[in-house]
Amino acid sequence: MAQQKGLGRGFASLLGMNDVELEPKSTTMDAPIEIELEEIDPNYEQPRKNFDQESLQELANSITQHGVIQPIILTKIGTRYMIIAGERRFRASKLAGKSTIPAIVRNYTPQQVREISLVENLQRDDLNAIEAARAIKELMTSFNLTQESVADRLGKSRPAIANTLRLLSLNDKVIALIEEGKLSSGHGRALVVVVNPVDQYRLALKVVENKLSVRETEKAVRDLLNPTAVKVVEKPPISIELKELVENMTRAFATKVSAIGNDEKGRIHIDYFTKDDLDRICALIDDWNKRQEN
Repeated sequence: MAQQKGLGRGFASLLGMNDVELEPKSTTMDAPIEIELEEIDPNYEQPRKNFDQESLQELANSITQHGVIQPIILTKIGTRYMIIAGERRFRASKLAGKSTIPAIVRNYTPQQVREISLVENLQRDDLNAIEAARAIKELMTSFNLTQESVADRLGKSRPAIANTLRLLSLNDKVIALIEEGKLSSGHGRALVVVVNPVDQYRLALKVVENKLSVRETEKAVRDLLNPTAVKVVEKPPISIELKELVENMTRAFATKVSAIGNDEKGRIHIDYFTKDDLDRICALIDDWNKRQEN
């Protein structure tokens, strides 16, 4: 059987199994037995409340053809059994019309049941980032665990756990967009640095409406948090004639002269840097006016 994605040794050890794939140990005690479905109850501590019906039906069809490949894990409570891991297989078996299911029965304390249920919930492939973050937070709170401890149990890195938990600080409306599948966890991590909740939500809506990638979202966040000055429009090249006029004026006024525009429309700037510059320019214009009068 292929290794389950993201599954760490912590969950296997919680269930009392040797390997990562949760296969039962080859001992008599761990050998699966057939248990009547009507004697089994769902786990009252199961964090997962919603099961996709289409996916369940697909699993039921597979069970009809091939049976239940991997036993579920149960614990005995009075005369009945409670599911510790494998509720999806249990539900699909009912849909497939089965009367029994292969199971491994173990003895667990209520605390172990709670912890195993939370960890098993976190191993789901279809768990969205917000569900994962809430389950991790509950795991830490219920059992006084650090991020490092949770990372060990889930077979993940501590930074990955920290990044997932950060999503819970998002605006509630942004969290809802992630839960609805309109934003990814990557989008959420990019938006979490926008502290203002109104700005954060507006930007999130922009991301959804424009279907921005995570990289584009990161850029949008940078632009929001670090607005840059309005870019100066690049000046179009001036004609040779206008360029020669500017050069002649520069020589005549002995100061900086610049032009914006073209031969039909534009603006000429004459700079002066001291009072002497201004006096000299004025004198040159006065001389020109006197020559025109004569």
